[in-house]
Amino acid sequence: MRLTAEMLRARNACAGQVATFEDGWPDGVEVTEAVVRRAVELDLDIDWFAQNFLTAPARAEYNKMVAAAWAEYNKMVAAAWAEYNKMVAPAWAEYEKVVAPAAAEYNKMVAPAWAEYNKMVAPAAAEYEKVRDAALIAALKLIDSGE
Repeated sequence: MRLTAEMLRARNACAGQVATFEDGWPDGVEVTEAVVRRAVELDLDIDWFAQNFLTAPARAEYNKMVAAAWAEYNKMVAAAWAEYNKMVAPAWAEYEKVVAPAAAEYNKMVAPAWAEYNKMVAPAAAEYEKVRDAALIAALKLIDSGE
């Protein structure tokens, strides 16, 4: 399969990935095993490529082949997060203890500003909600009438 930057753009690849692809293969490339390895080195998202360019049968086979590894990866990530959270819990507790008084003072100081903001926005919000509700009812009537 030949792949070009234009093909990536047509499938809405992100600009950074397209730029990296173009730097590596300005004229496009025939996708081979060596190209896939180079794409991985360039940190191109080959999972995105698989989901967006493989045919349905090829994509199903790809998904079947990576499913067990993905499940194992997610299991390890969950364990790592649990360990991380356990290790940082004392620091987080200390941080919250130190920050709490400042946060309380901040909230006390900004409360009047929030009150004024809410007072100023309330009429426009009410009008928007009234129009939104009427619009939804009108749209539902169109559906009911077969349009």
